[in-house]
Amino acid sequence: MAPSLYPVTVVGSWPRPPALVRAMREHAQGRLAAASLVPLMDDAVRAALAAQIAAGVDIVSDGEQRRDNFVAFVAEKLKNVRKITVAELLEHVPDPSDFAEILGALELPTHTMVTPAAVGPIARNSPLALDEVRFVRAHTDRPVKVALPGPYLLTRSLWVEGLSRAAYPRREDLAADVVAVLREELDELGRAGVDFVQLDEPILIELAFSRPGASAERPASRRDAQGELSLAVDLINEVARGYAGPRLGVHVCRGNWSTQEEWLLSGSYEPLLPYLERMRVHQLVLEFSTPRAGEAAAIAARLPGELGLGVVNPRTVEVESARVIFEHVQPVARVLGPERIFLNPDCGFCTYASRPMASPEQAVAKLRAIAEAARMLRGA
Repeated sequence: MAPSLYPVTVVGSWPRPPALVRAMREHAQGRLAAASLVPLMDDAVRAALAAQIAAGVDIVSDGEQRRDNFVAFVAEKLKNVRKITVAELLEHVPDPSDFAEILGALELPTHTMVTPAAVGPIARNSPLALDEVRFVRAHTDRPVKVALPGPYLLTRSLWVEGLSRAAYPRREDLAADVVAVLREELDELGRAGVDFVQLDEPILIELAFSRPGASAERPASRRDAQGELSLAVDLINEVARGYAGPRLGVHVCRGNWSTQEEWLLSGSYEPLLPYLERMRVHQLVLEFSTPRAGEAAAIAARLPGELGLGVVNPRTVEVESARVIFEHVQPVARVLGPERIFLNPDCGFCTYASRPMASPEQAVAKLRAIAEAARMLRGA
């Protein structure tokens, strides 16, 4: 059982072992059977669990070791969804040159990075994360957290106009099936004994600002950003409607594709607050270790529920000290109350299988610092 005050958890992904990364690449190229990945993935999950437990994490995850990235993995779980490279996606977006410019700024490998696309009516072929949870449950008695792509992220990712329109004339048509998939998944995860389900919605902060390197002084020029944010809230609340399962959270990060902080989104969560306040979930998991995110206490004061407080930056080599974390958390605790604060990194340690943000050693050191800060806070 996790401590009642300042439980320490993770956001999701963990650096994959090099042997697993190579095997996943060979499988993607058709040179290795899927069955050959299973023992490597099992070993990687056990190693990720052992590292988290040794570091003092109270609510653990499997490190997303079985996923190639945080959203594309659903292509193997859903009917009528296939993976396409980001380069192929350029053939189906309204403004390819503009999209290519954004990708260049993000330094993404467009010919190898993949994204899922709906090419027909979607439904589950198999559970998205149920098998992951069952494996973790068999290897630890600690509370378990699992991350899933949120309904807005999935809808935006899956609906590719040139490929999806025949089955779904509008994105909203696809969104209804996405919600059904996630509600079915949540029901099974709850019965399997998961303790915390996190819906990832990293695009929301992008809607508030413009491109990498943008700030609150350069607001988004995207058409109807308010309408998109309202749609995201409505989809999250529809997934959560009547929900009576384990803790449900929404994670909103500020970009986790680069270790170059200047390329990542900067500015307070303030423009998102009217939308965050409307989300019917137990917890909001937000980045606050970086000064790019603004003042944590001011935002926390307006949150309706729990806060998963980001207190270490997974993209930096420097390890934050427990004392610095302690001092960072105290003003937030004064406005929110200790019982409503969970401690975690800002984001995952390895968004894409081949692009870790940190080494396992760095990840463990950062988690140990959080765990030590939590002990200090409980004794304060």
